[in-house]
Amino acid sequence: MTQRVGVIGLGIMGSSVTQVLHRNPLVELAAFCTLDAEKLSRAQDEFSVSAGYVDYHEMLEKETLDIVYIATPDWAHLDPVVACLEAGCHVHVEKPMTTDLGEATEIVEAVKRTGLKLQVSYNHRWLAPYNATWNMIRDGEIGRPLMGYARKNNPISVPTEMLPWSAKSSPAWFLSAHDIDLICWWFDQSPVEVHGYGIKSVLAARGIDTYDMMQGLVKFDGGSVATFESAWIYPNTHPSMPDSFMQVIGEKGHVNLDRKAEAIEMSTEEKFKWPRSLLNYQVFDKWVGAFPSCVNSFVDAVIEDRAPFVTALDGWRATAVLDAWHQSIENGGIVRVADAPEWP
Repeated sequence: MTQRVGVIGLGIMGSSVTQVLHRNPLVELAAFCTLDAEKLSRAQDEFSVSAGYVDYHEMLEKETLDIVYIATPDWAHLDPVVACLEAGCHVHVEKPMTTDLGEATEIVEAVKRTGLKLQVSYNHRWLAPYNATWNMIRDGEIGRPLMGYARKNNPISVPTEMLPWSAKSSPAWFLSAHDIDLICWWFDQSPVEVHGYGIKSVLAARGIDTYDMMQGLVKFDGGSVATFESAWIYPNTHPSMPDSFMQVIGEKGHVNLDRKAEAIEMSTEEKFKWPRSLLNYQVFDKWVGAFPSCVNSFVDAVIEDRAPFVTALDGWRATAVLDAWHQSIENGGIVRVADAPEWP
């Protein structure tokens, strides 16, 4: 059953989504929407999509769509998500689901009210090492998880060059969201409180009012704890984007995941680097890796009428931890994570 799909947002992630969907035989790319008229025209030409819009309300009014992929900036998810659900479309939305806990709750309620499917693009669940870790923990190989650690740090080019809206985000929203989702998934426990710290110095001096680096200690209802670290002021000479490491220590063993090299080490006359290939990489005429697997998995969930592998509640939980983390930094002390909304 072919699904008519629209894409809102044609930046870095939206363009990547479009490349994947274009190669899915179960998808008809039916409409694009972006505020950038030049990007819109290029995408329509490249993928032979006649329907292009700068207003997603107009797109939803004029087009009959089964699925909409939303790839707007971190802080601009609520309105298009709810509008698409209310228009009868299943929704795949970039991570984090929102950068506001109240908005995250609104999305959960909209999903419950409409009965439609929503998947948050926590695509790291589809990375083979992370998925293998989930299976090994489920099989009891390291016993009950007791402690976790996650580091995800980027070069300073990310907030200063790649993201024009970095002042509306933070390294935790942009980077640690993935790690929080993974730890919650692996631990199978609910986060209950956060104590966080953050530093504003380097980026603030450049006129970008956001944190350079953040650390948060999260306690879970099963008694386990995890530390999350994110920074995006590494020198641009650093060979990895991101520098990513995760660890889980259980009652009977541990797991370490060092992803920064991704199996390739390379030097040229210009620089030393670790090219990325596991998340999203074109092999001949196909895109492979965790990102396309996540995108295509949601199409399968709609066709098969099953729950997506990352739900709106999962998206809400990561946002709730991040919200408490930022509150702790701003107000000081330990902040309790909000209670989760009811979920089917």
